[in-house]
Amino acid sequence: MITLEDLEAFSEDQLSDSGNGSLEEEGEAASEEPDRLLLYWQNAARGHQVDVPRDMATPIQQLTSNNDGTHDRESVPFTLIARKEKCGETLYEKRHYEKAHWACVTLQEETYEQSICNGFMKLMRYICQQNSSGSYLGMTIPIVTVVRTDPARGTLSRAVTVAYYLPANHQAQPPRPYDTEISIEEWPATIVYTRAFTGATNEDTILHQMSRMAEALASPGLCLSDSFIVAGYTNPAAVNRHNEIWFMELP
Repeated sequence: MITLEDLEAFSEDQLSDSGNGSLEEEGEAASEEPDRLLLYWQNAARGHQVDVPRDMATPIQQLTSNNDGTHDRESVPFTLIARKEKCGETLYEKRHYEKAHWACVTLQEETYEQSICNGFMKLMRYICQQNSSGSYLGMTIPIVTVVRTDPARGTLSRAVTVAYYLPANHQAQPPRPYDTEISIEEWPATIVYTRAFTGATNEDTILHQMSRMAEALASPGLCLSDSFIVAGYTNPAAVNRHNEIWFMELP
């Protein structure tokens, strides 16, 4: 999966190379920037066997221009209920999330990573003006992925739901997506058990983290089902990336 942090690294390198040319050279560089950003994303996605189409140039450019350090990313609000620790390590947190609107897209590609990447690109287009408000909506974290398993919880389904939390100023009246594959859903208030982890979010890692969470919970039967959530806060390519596995308490 590719996120805004991939653009941060690109932008920093780009800024360090700019500012030393003439106005004409700077104008040429500005006109070439969308193509450079698109090429950067295409190269990064190729490692995940994902194609980034040409029409992603504008959303990528817009996310980059709104990612200049002056625009904070809104976090999904929650209330911390409890935290279980052992030997200084947090085993899990118990949180309460209020009901909220999320933009969701469900895809089933050949691989888990392809489903996530293609779902995120669809949401990027929605965030960047392809919505009924015609405006940039603002980035929120985490981007969450609902994953599903077989009854034995030994295999992940290739069908995943990638979801974006609508910023607070759009919660009351969420802008409608132009993409018919994106739906606006109101998720109910939920008790969530979360466990942080670092590293890749491939199928093996997710299944391992599910197992560790189930072991940490005193009563895992309260929330075990065939659906779980992987929450991503940072660049999947980063060494110490911040992810969480979420178990939802059953009603």
